[in-house]
Amino acid sequence: MHDHSHKQQEARSDKPKIFLIGNPNVGKSVIFGLMTGRYVVVSNYPGTTVEVTRGEIEIQKEKFLIVDTPGVNSLIPMSEDEKVTRDILLDEKPRAVIQVIDTKNIKRALFLTLQLIEMGVPLVMDLNMKDEALSRGIDINDNKLNNILGVEVVSTVAVQKKGISALKRSVAYPRVSGYSFSYDANIEEYISKIENLLPSSNISKRSIAVMILSGDKTLKSWLLKNLSADKISLIEDLRDSAAEKYSIQLSYVISQQRLKVVDGIAGEVLTKTDPEKQGVARVIGEITTHPVWGLPFLVFILFLIYEFVGKLGAGILVDYFEDIIFGKYLNPWAIKIVMAVIPGQFLQELLIGPYGIITMALTYAIAIILPITATFFIAFSIMEDSGYLPRLASMLNKMFQTMGLNGKAVLPMVLGLGCDTMATLTTRILDTKKERIIVTLLLALGVPCSAQIGVILGMFGKQPVGALLVWVFVLISVILFVGFIAAKIIPGRRTDFILELPPIRRPQLSNVFMKTLSRIEWYLREAVPLFILGTLILFVANKLKIIPFLQDAASPVIVSMLGLPAQATESFIMGFLRRDYGAAGLFALQEQGLLNTEQVVVSLVTITLFIPCIANFFMIVKERGVKTALAMAGFVFPFSILVGGLLHRVLLWMKIFN
Repeated sequence: MHDHSHKQQEARSDKPKIFLIGNPNVGKSVIFGLMTGRYVVVSNYPGTTVEVTRGEIEIQKEKFLIVDTPGVNSLIPMSEDEKVTRDILLDEKPRAVIQVIDTKNIKRALFLTLQLIEMGVPLVMDLNMKDEALSRGIDINDNKLNNILGVEVVSTVAVQKKGISALKRSVAYPRVSGYSFSYDANIEEYISKIENLLPSSNISKRSIAVMILSGDKTLKSWLLKNLSADKISLIEDLRDSAAEKYSIQLSYVISQQRLKVVDGIAGEVLTKTDPEKQGVARVIGEITTHPVWGLPFLVFILFLIYEFVGKLGAGILVDYFEDIIFGKYLNPWAIKIVMAVIPGQFLQELLIGPYGIITMALTYAIAIILPITATFFIAFSIMEDSGYLPRLASMLNKMFQTMGLNGKAVLPMVLGLGCDTMATLTTRILDTKKERIIVTLLLALGVPCSAQIGVILGMFGKQPVGALLVWVFVLISVILFVGFIAAKIIPGRRTDFILELPPIRRPQLSNVFMKTLSRIEWYLREAVPLFILGTLILFVANKLKIIPFLQDAASPVIVSMLGLPAQATESFIMGFLRRDYGAAGLFALQEQGLLNTEQVVVSLVTITLFIPCIANFFMIVKERGVKTALAMAGFVFPFSILVGGLLHRVLLWMKIFN
């Protein structure tokens, strides 16, 4: 239910609000799910691509609106996610803020706690993942923490549903902490000077003054809305003269003084004992991030995914769905029913013709793509739940830095191997607009989806292994080259790479099942309508004789530049509508003996780099806007032909496959 008007109504809702706040990867979404059940609304925060999830909860016969905010490392924003969370606190007054904490990383959490206390919000601290902390020999004294900070402290193990009822009870009577700490005399002097110039808001004037002194530029729009220009320039002068008193950045000085307070609190409440003996999980955890052994482990994981998704999903399940369920039962029944019930050849063809909604769109979306994406979703959920994905991101961080990205970009890129359409949606996890545009471009250009990979690997199976290696080498080179150039051209900054490495743990079957189920639900809701739309476009294009016209127009380019037979033109046109359909057309040409090894390599490199499929194109329009989507298509189309033409000349010149 992506519904902006709904979101606006809820923002104005008179129900008291509870905010869930915490660092990334602390189990906030699990806590949110356990507290609300299924009835939630996911919508973008106004003016951003950041998703905020809202749901309802009843505590002691009173109804609350609960808001799951994006994960943050600080409330002085460095990313769009952090800005959204800070803005929610600034714009909406909560009855309670639950800070969800990874108990193993108590110091990182306390840094955020101090900022929340400074804001003067009613706070409940939820020490989550208590079991993992204990298994590492980390114990936090809840009572001591409660006494020091003067707020409710509750322990939970969300994945085992432990402590949730105690957490709900504590929310009914949240307390504003009476704990206070001071910065050095200089900073304190400027805090009080700035405080005097600020209006009242949902968070304390002190916390806003500290944000201003830390050089928080994202507050500018709030200041412009709430203060006169004179007062703003006065505040900026005060900030500048405070900064002049230090040889290093004032934001760093403030952070260091906060960290000193954090160390003091942690010293009182944290005790460490000898953790359990080195277990298998610990050994695997060390291998996965090892500079030498991490890579063979990654290859092993990718091999397992290929076997599971490629062999089981793209092979056995697709064959079963396509040949038996659809081929023997559903499509023949549909044809019989349509022929009997619906009059007129036009409507019949629209439903069951070569470009029919049932025979093409649904067969493709459900019989071919769904088994592949479902198996990929299962594999991805297992990697996510086991804690391997963040490790993969940190290992590949250096490679991604050459493209102006960081290791977080690994996640959408890996997802792209399942389905580029869905991967484009997950670029939302990246911190800046620049990073989201670069990754969307690279997905559209060089990452083949699982449906296409299946067909491509089938073709290479009949060629020497060198052909596959050339294909892989060209794709990786193109992605690195385009990423590098895009990072230089596209304006904006790259964010620092901060990613908490959770321990390797055994995936919970219930978690994997729920995540897979919700992703399949997403696929059916978001992607299937796009396939139907694509099929309708094809149907109309065929009726208006546009397809044969396009084939004639494009044929000279395909023949003279790429050195391919004229029949290959149809595959490239089909490739825009359905990525694997294009590859399947080339597969048929290879079977007929119309392509030699060199032509197979050139055609597969070109079709992999070719315009993204229509579903992916619509997703780019939805996420990045029409202008950006058209600009990307305008670049990708000629560029793929250029690379293919260049490769054709190089292979002929080197006589590799002759």
